[in-house]
This record gives sequence, C-alpha cells and structure tokens, in this order.
Amino acid sequence: MRYTDIAIIGGGMAGSAAAAMLGRAGVQAVLVDPHTASPPDFRVEKISGDAQLERFWRTGIAESVLRRATFCGENWIARFGHLLDKAPSRQFGFRYESFVNAIRAEIPDTVERVCTKALSIETSPDRQKITLSNGEVVSARLVVLANGLNVGLRHQLGIEREIVSACHSISVGFDVVPVGRTAFDFPAMTYFSERPSDRIPYITLFPVGTRMRANLFVYRAFDDPWLRDLRQAPVATLNAALPRLSRITGAFDVASDVKIRPVDLYVHRACHQAGIVLVGDAFATSCPAAGTGTDKVFTDVERLCGVHIPAWLATEGMDEDKIAAFYDDPVKRACDAWSAAKAFDFREVSLATSPYWTAQRWARFMAWVAQGAVRRAARLARLEPNFLGHSSSPSSSSSSSSSLSSSST
Repeated sequence: MRYTDIAIIGGGMAGSAAAAMLGRAGVQAVLVDPHTASPPDFRVEKISGDAQLERFWRTGIAESVLRRATFCGENWIARFGHLLDKAPSRQFGFRYESFVNAIRAEIPDTVERVCTKALSIETSPDRQKITLSNGEVVSARLVVLANGLNVGLRHQLGIEREIVSACHSISVGFDVVPVGRTAFDFPAMTYFSERPSDRIPYITLFPVGTRMRANLFVYRAFDDPWLRDLRQAPVATLNAALPRLSRITGAFDVASDVKIRPVDLYVHRACHQAGIVLVGDAFATSCPAAGTGTDKVFTDVERLCGVHIPAWLATEGMDEDKIAAFYDDPVKRACDAWSAAKAFDFREVSLATSPYWTAQRWARFMAWVAQGAVRRAARLARLEPNFLGHSSSPSSSSSSSSSLSSSST
C-alpha cells in the first residue's frame, strides 16, 4: 500500500502539469500512468495568443517548457488567395508528446511515478483506494482523474458522460514541404475557408523544428468519403477544396502520414463525488478548431492545484462540498462556458448561410483587410523618407531634429 495526499491518474498534458505544480508546492503526490514517456499522439500541436500563454504561465512551468517549442513571431492571414495581413504573433509549435515530456521534466523527484494502469477506484469522504494493474494499491486523500478520453474508471464510479455534439469537428495533421524551392515565403500562416460548402473553417501552417506543420480543421461526418480521399491524395484533395491556397503557399507536397482525429463534445454531469475530481478532457472536451483546449486544461490545473487543493488539505476530509468548490469556481466556469460557446459559434460562422452568419463572415474578412492595410501603412511610414531626405524611423529622429535646427540657424 502506497500512502499519499494526491493520486493523479493520467500523465498527459493535464496530469503532468498537475504533478509539476503540486510537486513544486511541496504537496505529496503520486502520478500513475502506464508510459515512462509520453507516446506519439495527434493532439494539440500549438499554443498561441497572449491569453492562452498567460494561462499557461500561471502554472509556473511555462518558461522552461516553451524553450523546447518552436517560436514564430509573425503569422500571415489569407483568404480567397489574397494575403490580408502579416500579423505579429506569439505562437509556439511542437509535437504533442514532446510538449508533454517537457512538462514531465518539470515534475520534481518528490512526486512518485508509477508506470502502470489504474484498474479501479473506491472513493469515500476520507481516503480513496486505487487498485493498480501491477497489484499495488494506492491510498490517497484525493484522486485527480486526468486520463483524457478513457472512460472506464468514470463508468465504474457512475459518472455520466453527456454527448453535447457528436463528431463536432475533425482535426487533420500533416507536414508540408515546398516544391522547387528550399522554404515557404511565410513564417506561419492561417488560410480561411473560401466558401461554406468547403466545410473547412481554416488551415494553419506553422513551424515545428525544421518542419512546416499543417493543421486542417473540417466539419464533416467521420465516414465522409472526402476524408478517405484526403488521406490517399492529400494535395489534390486540398487543392480542390481550397483552390486559391497555392497562390499564397506556392506548390507544395505532403511529407508525412495524414493524421485524422474526430472530436465529440461532451461533459460529465454527475461528477460531484467525494474524493475525486476531473480535469481537462476527463471532465469536458473542447473543439480544436476553436483553439480553446489548452485554455481549459491550464485553467483547470491552475485553479485546482494553485487554489483549491492547498485549501482542502488544510482541513480533514475530502467531502462533496470541497469537490464542488472546484466545479463551481467562477474562473473555471467562465472558461468552460466561453470554450463551449466558441465551439458552436465558430462552426456557425464557418458553415451557416443565413444573412446573419454571412454578414459575420464578411465582417471578419473586412476587419482583416483593414487591419492589414493599417499595418502596411505603418510599415511604409517608418521606411518612407521625410521632406529633409532622412528616414522617419525612430532611430533617425534625433539626426532629423539636429538638421532642422542647423538649417533654421
């Protein structure tokens, strides 16, 4: 029998981040996962945007982990075969397993790691018993269930999953290489759908190491023959769906297997049980096309490990009222509600043909055009010579002023 305060089941992004946070805070914890290192998996491959990065930063491990990702500071925005904007960007690309392993490297040695599966969980308001496949038993005050899409333990506990939207979206991942040249012109790019009938919200291309990675998002049934065509002839199928994409990318080829992952949106409702708490996808999934998955994971982990667990461990017991405080946390609830709303809004703005959603699409397009025009004008203004023949860049402003004074004198 192993005794601990916290038993974390699942060593993916959520479970590993929770183990790192708790270990750094001096909380006694055990991480249970069958893999010594995270195996290859097609899941999140990019973090971007100030808000998302800020959520990750609050876990206290972001700085070290992001050093192992590939940073890109500019993202091109394009649609209808036209470049709309070259937008400043803070995005980090990575392989999912590399990212998780980088998080695991931040877990202190004080956190025990048990490389096996959890077979069953018995809960109570005091201590929880986890039976492992290697014959061991772990006794913990609290179980953090972070085992993603694996539903077996949740079913044992009577925690019910409600499917909100079956096959809400499908994520497709592959590597691309330019044909006839050494590199693409863009550092990173997001190309938005040309028409709702494509059933494609966008494709994003971003660097991961020396490779250019593509993440394509589609709204189709999982048995749609189009996905089979995409797997068998990715370039031809993509060019047919987005015929003006190659105006921006130039000729390209696919240089890896095509990975396809459908996503059901679900949430677990009857999860207010003593002694156990669900985080990340174990609690509710998000839509990858909406890009809110890591927001949810890092919000869950930061609120649970930074706020609630320290408070819970300060008093005896681990009853339902304590657990409810996490699920009712206003920061978590706001993030969950925002993520769910964005999943459906993004699908509608991509597919719907009603006057309202058509106007929304054109409004976004015009906003990108205007933003790009303003940015181009600002760049030209910095490079354009002024009336004295000097550059108007900030670095030359002092020399311009001295010339004007000298001339006046």
